[in-house]
Amino acid sequence: MSTDELWSLHEQVVSILSDKMRAERAQLENKLRELGASASKGRGTEKMMRTKRSYPPVRPKYKNPEEPFETWSGRGKKPRWLSALLKSGKKLDDFLIQRSA
Repeated sequence: MSTDELWSLHEQVVSILSDKMRAERAQLENKLRELGASASKGRGTEKMMRTKRSYPPVRPKYKNPEEPFETWSGRGKKPRWLSALLKSGKKLDDFLIQRSA
């Protein structure tokens, strides 16, 4: 086959593939719409429509004595300022924020 014939064949294949892909996408979107409508009508929608639980904010438990605005709640990775102060020989209890009763 010549280059022109191959290019023509390529264009035909691309055209046919894009038509088939569009048709399949439309069919899948219709199925999704049907499933969405049936799921909202059926039982158990509370479980499907449940939103993420909101958690209360966590109050800071430790603060940097040198920079009081730098705090840490005690959850997750230790901040750099705390790691550096702990390496210098201080204890974690030295940075506790005093809570009023």
